[in-house]
Amino acid sequence: MVVREIQQFSEVRPRARAYFCYLFNRNMPDKLPNPSLEEIESSLDKIMNEVDNFEALYVLDASGKQVTDNLTNKKEYKGGLGKNRSNKSYFYRSARQKRCVLTDPYPSGLTNSLSITTAYPIYDDKTELKYVACMDISLKNVLKIAHPSSLQSMFGDFVKIAYSLFSVALLLVAFLLFYNGMASIISHGIESATENIEMMFKATILLTLSLAIFDLVKTIFEEEVLGRHNKDEAGSIHKTMVRFLGSIIIALAIEALMLVFKFAITDPTNIIFAVYLIGGVALLLISLAYYVKSVSRKREDDSIN
Repeated sequence: MVVREIQQFSEVRPRARAYFCYLFNRNMPDKLPNPSLEEIESSLDKIMNEVDNFEALYVLDASGKQVTDNLTNKKEYKGGLGKNRSNKSYFYRSARQKRCVLTDPYPSGLTNSLSITTAYPIYDDKTELKYVACMDISLKNVLKIAHPSSLQSMFGDFVKIAYSLFSVALLLVAFLLFYNGMASIISHGIESATENIEMMFKATILLTLSLAIFDLVKTIFEEEVLGRHNKDEAGSIHKTMVRFLGSIIIALAIEALMLVFKFAITDPTNIIFAVYLIGGVALLLISLAYYVKSVSRKREDDSIN
């Protein structure tokens, strides 16, 4: 969940920064002869009325010392007066860059959950840094604000739940296939299994399909529910596709081989159906080989460019 939220934040970060910095630009006094704390706190009160579910608002002086208590709607978040925050990235970044900044997500000292901080430097009429106004807000609330609409966020939760349900259903199918494959071997006994080739083929097919579906479930759950995307996302999808199709081709090839043996002994006139299946397997192998070669060629072209 946390990985997905961080990835979403990287996508909406420009929009979030534009929104929060706009609030500070519109409300904060700046370039005045002598900006006072009373004026800044009054401006923070206005921001409090516009932003829901923030953690705290506070003011730092030019040395990074907190000169106001936390302005917050929760009693447990009050305090903070006199704290030295000069080593915080949001303080020295805003002072050095001389503009409003938005931090990366970090563990909050107030809530122990991921939060971000918006910092806005305040200067006097001689462009000397006087104060830095700050706002802490949780990562989840930032995502709610930065998304185009609450409907999109609700739909994202719905999709996540749907993928979870499909993953559970497919996992049950994989376990059932595994159970039937093992039961087929155990019910005939080890000695009988070595003599019953058809039973061994069927058990192998069931176990191979079980492995293919389990691998598919693992990929869906990690990427769509947990949000664990690799840096080389295309390469990850490529490997998953190759493994899944490879397992299906193996299962079909075993089935075709089983039909060849079966029809050769019982009804040679129907062996043509086994040949058709073998032809289908060969076509799948050619298609998979072309797919692998195309992806490899594209990667080589991308690396050259």
